[in-house]
Amino acid sequence: MGKVLGDVLGLAAGVAVSPLPIVAIILVLATPRGRLNGPLFAIGWLGGLSALGAVMLVIGGPAGASTHQQPATWVGGLKLALGVLLVLFGARQWRRRPADVSQAQLPKWMAAIDRFTPIKTFGLGLALSAANLKNAPLTLAAGASISSAGLPVGQQIASLAVFVLIGSLGILAPLGVFLLMGERAKNMLGTWRDWAVRHNTAVMAVLFFVLGLKLFGDGLGILIA
Repeated sequence: MGKVLGDVLGLAAGVAVSPLPIVAIILVLATPRGRLNGPLFAIGWLGGLSALGAVMLVIGGPAGASTHQQPATWVGGLKLALGVLLVLFGARQWRRRPADVSQAQLPKWMAAIDRFTPIKTFGLGLALSAANLKNAPLTLAAGASISSAGLPVGQQIASLAVFVLIGSLGILAPLGVFLLMGERAKNMLGTWRDWAVRHNTAVMAVLFFVLGLKLFGDGLGILIA
C-alpha cells in the first residue's frame, strides 16, 4: 500500500492545485449564504473525486488491472493516453495565457455564483472535480494505479480516500479558514483569489505538462515491462 500511496500522492497534489475551483469556492464563501453553500461545494467536490475514482476501481477489478502483482498492459496504455492528453492540454493552455497577468479574467459563469442555490452550488463542486480537464484524467490514473496494485478491497478504498483528501486540500483550506476566522478571513481569501485569477492559465499549463509527462512515462514503463 505504501508504494501505491507514493504513486498517487503526486497525482493528488496536482488535483489540489486547481486555481479556478479555488477561486470558485472563495467566491461562494463571499456570498450571503457562504456558510451553507461553502460546505456544500466542498461536499460536491469530494463526491466527484470519490465517484470517479470508485468507478475506476470497479472497472479495474473485473478487467484484470493487475496480473501477477504487476499492472496489466491496458493500465499502461490508459496512463500513456492520459499523459498525451494532458500534454496537449498543456500546450493549448500555454498558447492561451495572457501576455499581461493583470488582464486575466474569470469565466463569465462565475459572475452568477452569488445567485446559486445550494443545489447548484453542490453541482458546481461536483462538476469542477469530476468533469475538470485536469482532475478527471488524474483521478482516473490514480484509480488505475490503485486497482492495478493487487491490494485487498479495504486497502484500495483507503488509498482512494487518501487521494481524495489530499486532492481536496486546495478547496478545504479556504473553507477551513473561512469557518474558523469568519469576516477576518476576507482579506486573506481575497489575496488567494487574486493570485489564482492572475496565474491560473500559467499554473494549469505547467501542471498539465509535468503531470502529463509523468503519466506518459509511467504508462510507457508498464508497456515496456
